[in-house]
Amino acid sequence: MNDTRSVRLHGLDTLRALAVTLVVLHHYTLFVSNDDDTFGWVGRIGWAGVDLFFALSGYLIGNQIFAALKTDAGLSLKAFYARRLLRTLPNYFVVLAIYFMWPAWGENAALAPAWRYLSFTQNLGLAPGTAFSHSWSLAIEEQFYLLLPALALIGLALRLRIGAGWLFVGCVIAAGMLVRARLWSGHVDAHPYGTYFYYKLIYYSSFCRLDELVAGVALALMKNHHPDAWARVTGHGNRTLAAGLMMTGLTFWLFLDDRYGFAATVFGFPLLAIGFGLLILAALSQRCWLRDLRIPGAGRLAVWSYAIYLMHRGASAVAIGPLQKLGYGPQTGVAMALVLGLSVLSGWLLYRLVETPFMALRERYVPSNLARATSPAPR
Repeated sequence: MNDTRSVRLHGLDTLRALAVTLVVLHHYTLFVSNDDDTFGWVGRIGWAGVDLFFALSGYLIGNQIFAALKTDAGLSLKAFYARRLLRTLPNYFVVLAIYFMWPAWGENAALAPAWRYLSFTQNLGLAPGTAFSHSWSLAIEEQFYLLLPALALIGLALRLRIGAGWLFVGCVIAAGMLVRARLWSGHVDAHPYGTYFYYKLIYYSSFCRLDELVAGVALALMKNHHPDAWARVTGHGNRTLAAGLMMTGLTFWLFLDDRYGFAATVFGFPLLAIGFGLLILAALSQRCWLRDLRIPGAGRLAVWSYAIYLMHRGASAVAIGPLQKLGYGPQTGVAMALVLGLSVLSGWLLYRLVETPFMALRERYVPSNLARATSPAPR
């Protein structure tokens, strides 16, 4: 990992743009139009965009960590954490401040205590309907960023074989299924407020939502520690893409048929992890059209996706009221175009005014995750 700048891959940008689009459309149906049919099944299943983000993060962060550990320089926890915090915290703190200072931005809903947001524990036992509730996924990602490099370094210090990594992935997925089954049986099944407990105890929970993250980590493990297997599986990109689309489609059908049912709750998330993992693998594969696919605007949406994710719900909340007073209800094309456009515009402003300068600082002062500078190549 000598190159301090990441190379953008068009296939991954396409998936990232798809993820943020799904989330924005889903939240429009959920919080703006209050009608699941606004964007058809795409709007109803759009929450899965978060899971696609998880899978992408698992691969990208895992790849950074495992690649750094293979070098002579090694991984620096200090540098890794500094780079991640400079990437995620400035945007997050700015938006968090907006929520606390401008209640209308949060739909005038109650906020969790500030310390929960500052410690990234707001997702644990989060009550549905709380303002800035979509930050639950950011909390899980920050917890993931904190733990994964530390676990990797512990494994290296203990000289554990790579099989321990695969055992960890398998145990996390199996444990998630068991925990979800137990929680579903005890709190969701036949309970008059079962949906409430589904979100509070299962959907927002760190312990129940690691499937896609570890699926991405599994791809990073294969790439860095099983190069022969990686070469074989990435040599059939279009087949992998077809398998990923089939698995994702099947899982979408399972969730659309009965999202809160036992099968979807227990088995749906691992199946979604497999489907999204296959799509990411296809995007990284040679001779796969997804790898080099360029959709106009997708690259920009991918770059702005984190900022858009943070801003879109608040921007929608403050925009829809004035539009309705002008006679443009949330189901009208004018309202959809303006609200969705404002969601993107607000994200772009956050990206330009906050994220960009901090990313420049990161490149200047913490250019890589390496523990020490690599020696120059002999001439």
